[in-house]
Amino acid sequence: MPVSTIGVAVAIPQPWASDLQDYRAALGDETATKIPTHITLIPPVQVSPAGYAACERHLLDVAEAHRGFTVHLRGTGTFRPVSPVVFVALARGISECERLAEDVRQGPLEVDLTYPFHPHVTIAHHLDDPRLDRAFDDLAGFECVFDVTEFHLYCHDVDSGWRPDRAFPLRPAEA
Repeated sequence: MPVSTIGVAVAIPQPWASDLQDYRAALGDETATKIPTHITLIPPVQVSPAGYAACERHLLDVAEAHRGFTVHLRGTGTFRPVSPVVFVALARGISECERLAEDVRQGPLEVDLTYPFHPHVTIAHHLDDPRLDRAFDDLAGFECVFDVTEFHLYCHDVDSGWRPDRAFPLRPAEA
């Protein structure tokens, strides 16, 4: 039975998604063009076709249980020395992402995390220290605000990378 590699994430909207992805590619991150700009809710996991259908049903239930919210991205952070990652940090929307991720990681998508969950947007990964330092400094002043109205199920293809397969709309945000 063929297996799919999937992930679940909040997509960063345009124009910021392209700006951050282009920056990541310009740094020499060879994976940048195959990874849409996002906030991970669940890391890559392999599922069977039957498991995929169960995941979709589960994600529908999760989406129906959560309201939309606002994310404010501002400044940079890093996971070094534990992991060679530089990211844009969330200044708002952290707790909403944490609750959403916790619910996503239940049932058919229950996974053990290698590291504690920390919502972020990766801008440099597995690069040498000078390029990681550059990313940290270059985007220290980055800032944007957007509303999260849905999250996505992504599928991985060896040739084209990660692609959104289905959106899961959240309930309307409270006024």
